[in-house]
Amino acid sequence: PVDRLSDHDVIVVVSETRPFLDNEEWLEVYGPPLVRFRDSQVREGSETYARLVLYEDGTKIDYTLWPAALLEKVAAVPCLPDELDVGYRVLLDKDGLTHHLAPPTHTAHIPPRPSEAEYLALVEEFWWETTYVAKSLWRNELFPAKYSFDAVIKFDLLRRMLEWSIEIDHDWSLKPGNLGRGLKERLSPDLWVQVESTFIGPAVEENWEALFRTAALFRTIASTVATRLGYAYPFDLDRRMVRYLSQVKDLEPRATTG
Repeated sequence: PVDRLSDHDVIVVVSETRPFLDNEEWLEVYGPPLVRFRDSQVREGSETYARLVLYEDGTKIDYTLWPAALLEKVAAVPCLPDELDVGYRVLLDKDGLTHHLAPPTHTAHIPPRPSEAEYLALVEEFWWETTYVAKSLWRNELFPAKYSFDAVIKFDLLRRMLEWSIEIDHDWSLKPGNLGRGLKERLSPDLWVQVESTFIGPAVEENWEALFRTAALFRTIASTVATRLGYAYPFDLDRRMVRYLSQVKDLEPRATTG
């Protein structure tokens, strides 16, 4: 584990998944669960089942139930799925199903160098999403404003641009942490202070100020990334969008009915 709050990812391969779904007492062998999360998805024609458990002693184990047929398919191809390519250890294999598993390359989740079209698409999506923040702030609608501002603009678009700037210095070989984990350690202190300044509370005026700070930060990072990749940052779009956002901010407040 990386630290005391790290979880353990365990794939449990069984011939029949149904008995493990109908009776979940096997999840209590380690200890009494505090809380659980259940999910499922279809992969390669086989349904897999996530059973995530936080035990009362603080240990968290993310179990995934795989049917044996799925593991056989995975072992028959040279490329591992991402959750195995990051690295794996076989704890128990009674039937030898893992003997032909490919070794991990440890390259899963490393961002590839974006094409110019991919780069420009992210930039345009950033500016597109700012319109939703502006509209929601003008309407004094906190939930949609925060969703677009925090979940989309910062956790997705700004984060990816920051990760691209880091990958350039590491020849596209560094695996970023999930949802920006580790960014603070990989960015310069001055840059991190700017990132922190984009996070703000519920006050509408403070969110407007943070939106323009975020736009300025994105411009700095994205234009530098463009230069280093040999692309061109769309400064004209940038200027027109900042003007539009300012116009929305200066609109008369929307009339309300009582």
